[in-house]
Amino acid sequence: MIKVMWLLKRAPHLTLEEFGDWWLNHHAKDIAADQAPYLKRYIVDLRVADESGLAGKPAAEPEWDGIAEQWFETEADYNAVYGRADRPTRADTLAHTSAFQRLVVREHEQDL
Repeated sequence: MIKVMWLLKRAPHLTLEEFGDWWLNHHAKDIAADQAPYLKRYIVDLRVADESGLAGKPAAEPEWDGIAEQWFETEADYNAVYGRADRPTRADTLAHTSAFQRLVVREHEQDL
């Protein structure tokens, strides 16, 4: 199993709430449709506003506003999606983010 994690920073014209709405209600659906049947699991992790009262508020604005976690059965499945030149969701991503970074990992679950 191959997992890719995308770290995203919202575009300056979007609030954290607007960014979350775009991602959850528009972009995520387009990703799922575009990457079928290769994408096996997809999770969006959105940053919680620091005004929420949670302990440990950072002194500076966090570098990222969210993380997408995507699972692919094989490297070939991953390449079938991300090796294509025609990526219809790319322009949408660029219009709604100021930065993004990819991290490909293999999970190693630990017994607790």
